Amino acid sequence: MSDKRVRVLVVDDHEMVRLGLVSFLETEPGLRVVGEANGGDDAVRLALKLCPDVILMDLLMAGMDGIAATKRILQDCPDVKIIVLTSYIEDKLVYPALEAGAIGYLLKTARAEEISKAVFAAANGQSPIDPQVAHKLMDRVYRPRPPHEDLTERELEVLQLIADGRTNQEISDVLHIGLKTVKTHVSSILSKLEVHDRTQAAVYAHRHGIAESGGR
Repeated sequence: MSDKRVRVLVVDDHEMVRLGLVSFLETEPGLRVVGEANGGDDAVRLALKLCPDVILMDLLMAGMDGIAATKRILQDCPDVKIIVLTSYIEDKLVYPALEAGAIGYLLKTARAEEISKAVFAAANGQSPIDPQVAHKLMDRVYRPRPPHEDLTERELEVLQLIADGRTNQEISDVLHIGLKTVKTHVSSILSKLEVHDRTQAAVYAHRHGIAESGGR
């Protein structure tokens, strides 16, 4: 007779946290822990080898972090459901983790029963989200993102230098990129910010506090 239990891989670089999760999950009828990983690289290797149904994924780990591991795993195992289990709810972690493909996001303050319930939910295609994280997501929906959040890291560097009064040639020299590349970045920045010229872009940068690190 086939084993119908949900197969779970637990990923956390803190041994006591990992062991605690495994010990609890193994007592849950309908769940089966098929592996443990202490980091992102290990998680990728075991995910490809074991093909679990659900992965409980820590985020901040030495080496490959949970966001990078999530992306890598889902490239080769798109049917795996990944639930982030972390202590952090900063924007810089929540949004990239969900954009990487995680189906759920829980905090380590969650009760054991909430975690097991989330695993079953994820296995059924549902998205278990901590209420605090859900609030952040709803706030983002109803509060439009400022245009500069769509800029790439390189475009932000170029914008900072524009705000510092640098010419295209000076930006090219500072960032060690070609003049044609600088012009491409400037054009993209103006388009994304919906401004008409460099002066307006510089004003935008100062108004939103982006110019503070310019000229570094």
